[in-house]
Amino acid sequence: MNTGFKKIFAVLFCLTISEAAIAASDLSGVASVNVTSDTAAAAKDMAFDEARRQIIVDVLGQYSIPDLLQEAVKNASAAELTNLIAASSIDGEQQSDTTYSANISMTIDRDAARTWMTANDVQNWLTDGASGDRFVVQVTMTDKLAGWVELKQIARNEGIDLTTKYINGNQVTAEIPVANRSAFTIAIREAGWRYADQNGILHIIK
Repeated sequence: MNTGFKKIFAVLFCLTISEAAIAASDLSGVASVNVTSDTAAAAKDMAFDEARRQIIVDVLGQYSIPDLLQEAVKNASAAELTNLIAASSIDGEQQSDTTYSANISMTIDRDAARTWMTANDVQNWLTDGASGDRFVVQVTMTDKLAGWVELKQIARNEGIDLTTKYINGNQVTAEIPVANRSAFTIAIREAGWRYADQNGILHIIK
């Protein structure tokens, strides 16, 4: 690989990571629902409530301790959770006199979600989205001990502050500075780790 091509590749790689981070900055999710009730209106209300709860658990579960979040969502009213939704849209809507089905997309309000989780004692690491100083890394390892030792060594070699937030089985949630994102991603790729960016979280697996 010649020097010119290496430079072009490096620029394209950095742009890809930056674009992925921007695209994933929204806390968005999709839920497919199919609900039957006494009336179409009641079924639609129930479907939206079901979708809202599912999306909140799926999306915010990546930024918090899942068990605590699920319990808080279970005990929350529909009105309370509605306040966490910044926008929603519907695709593939179908309804009869008693049934409603659709693919419902929702975007969660970051500030409202962080405030709500804190108020409900849900330990979380959802940032305000303004400082942009750190981001979440979710690690899945076949061999937890060897994998975590290797990952921490990679971080040390790159001079990156890898902060552990939550450990559950062979999965670890951590944070690293945004400034080190590109260097960290390149280093783990070279070490054979696979990765993907989703909702601002870097998912890595080995």
